[in-house]
Amino acid sequence: MTAAVAPTTRPPADPEHPLLRLTDVHTYYGHIHALQGVDLEVRRGEIVTLLGANGAGKSTTLKTINGLLHPKQGRIEFDGRDITRVPAHELVRRGIAQSPEGRRMFARMTVMENLQMGAYTRTDKAAINDDYGRVFTLFPRLQERRNQKAGTLSGGEQQMLAIGRALMTKPALMLLDEPSMGLAPILVEQIFAIIRDINQQGMTMLVVEQNALMALGVADRGYVLQTGRIVRSGDSATLLADPEVKRAYLGG
Repeated sequence: MTAAVAPTTRPPADPEHPLLRLTDVHTYYGHIHALQGVDLEVRRGEIVTLLGANGAGKSTTLKTINGLLHPKQGRIEFDGRDITRVPAHELVRRGIAQSPEGRRMFARMTVMENLQMGAYTRTDKAAINDDYGRVFTLFPRLQERRNQKAGTLSGGEQQMLAIGRALMTKPALMLLDEPSMGLAPILVEQIFAIIRDINQQGMTMLVVEQNALMALGVADRGYVLQTGRIVRSGDSATLLADPEVKRAYLGG
C-alpha cells in the first residue's frame, strides 16, 4: 500500500507558464497522420490525464513529448524552452521521465540494478542514495525484492519498479503510460493511490490511461483524444459529468 511520506506543498499551477505545452502538434508514422493538431498543457504541480480508446494516439503523444518521435509540424515547450527536436536521451537529462506501457523492465537485472539504470544520467551522486530510500519508502515491496531479478516480479511489482525507475531520474515531469494495464483491481487502486502520493510530494504528471474512472479520480484536468485529435478537455469533475465521456469511457 502507500507509504507514510510527509507530503511537501505542491507548487502552484501557473496557467500562463505551463511546465509542458504542445501547440498544433502533427506527428506521422510514415504516411499515417497519427496526431492531427494536438494542443495540450500540463501546469506545474498538476496531474493531467490523457484518455482515449486503443489507437487514438495516446502513446504516440507521449513518444512525441519524450523525443522518440518528432512532429512534422507544431511546437513542444518544456519549462519555457523549445524541445520539439531535442533527442530522447537529452530530455531525460532535462527532467522528463517515463514509465512506459508494458513496464519494459531489464528482466535479467535485479530490482536494484533497474533502479540504478534510472539514475544513470545523474551527476549528483551524493543524493542518489537518498532517492533509493524514497523509492523503497513508497514501494516497500521493492525493498523486500531488491536483489530479485525484475523478470520474476509480479505485474504489480513490475509497475512499481517502472515508476520507481522513472523517479530515480529525478524528473520535473513524469509521463505514465497505462499504469493500470494488466493489473487486478486491488492493485490498480494501490498504484493510483501511490500516483496521488507522488504528486502530493510535488511531482507534475501526465498520465495516459484507459481506466478513465481511476484516472479522473486522481487528475486535476484531462483531455480526450480521438483518432489523433483532442475532442474534449476540462477539469476532472467536468469530464466525469460529460455525457459523451460517460458513454464512451465510463459505461454510462
